[in-house]
Amino acid sequence: MPRAASRPDPVADDGLPMGWDPADLPQSDAEPVDEERIGSRDLAEWRSRPGKVLANATTKAADALAGLPPSRVSLLVLTLTASIGAFLIVLLAAGAGEVYEDVAHADGVAGFDRPVLDAAVAMRTPDLDSWVTRFTDLGGPVLMPFIAITMTAYAVWRWRSRTPIILVVLTVAGALATTILGKDVVGRARPPRELAVPPYEVSASFPSGHTLNATAILGITAYLLLVTFTRTWTRVAALGSALSFVLAMGLSRVFLGHHWLTDVVAGWLLGLFWVIVVVTGHRLKVTLDRSSRREDQVD
Repeated sequence: MPRAASRPDPVADDGLPMGWDPADLPQSDAEPVDEERIGSRDLAEWRSRPGKVLANATTKAADALAGLPPSRVSLLVLTLTASIGAFLIVLLAAGAGEVYEDVAHADGVAGFDRPVLDAAVAMRTPDLDSWVTRFTDLGGPVLMPFIAITMTAYAVWRWRSRTPIILVVLTVAGALATTILGKDVVGRARPPRELAVPPYEVSASFPSGHTLNATAILGITAYLLLVTFTRTWTRVAALGSALSFVLAMGLSRVFLGHHWLTDVVAGWLLGLFWVIVVVTGHRLKVTLDRSSRREDQVD
């Protein structure tokens, strides 16, 4: 019997089969990445009310700078967002130190610090101490700059844009400044040296610099990869790897007795806050770029 002709899949207006996600289509390395989307998510689409208010206010403020090139306006907005975020994060770091002092006297959250450290001391062995020390060293001035530079270069190549450089530089500068200012403002003492694994740390304890910087740098690199990668499983792998490393880095600092638990929690929160600030700045840039293109089409 002759074979029945197969019916073609129904197609949408864009010529793709119904139900297909454009993000699932292969993307040639020769084509620049669309920095305005993460998969099917449009970064210029603000779903929350505060986000919509912020986007509208930014667009109106940009109208007053209509005489400048759109690229300069976008860069100015990104820099201004980072500046405001830096001011807020310094206040947040100082406020966190004050909150810690309050709860420490009341045996609140800080009451977990010593029991957690005691539990870590009980788990130590010479081999485990050595392995954890090697791992925690990765969060210092060796691996973190390497990750930042490598991922930035890859994103610049794929995006065909200097935007990843700006995002990473702002993130690294903000994280380092927050770490330095936080330590100077709070001035918290580290755990007793007899409970720490050498080599010993000499700077102030709050917040954990290794944790904060790892959270910020890996957070922004994960964001760059979320925009760059087109397949869902690669985006999930990138986000999961960054999250696992950041969590392990923070816990390693407590295990080795180099920080109290609250130092690490503060590092996670401050680093995450700074990533959110930089990502928000990038989304505002995307929104302004989209608005500028629409105005050009109308003209």
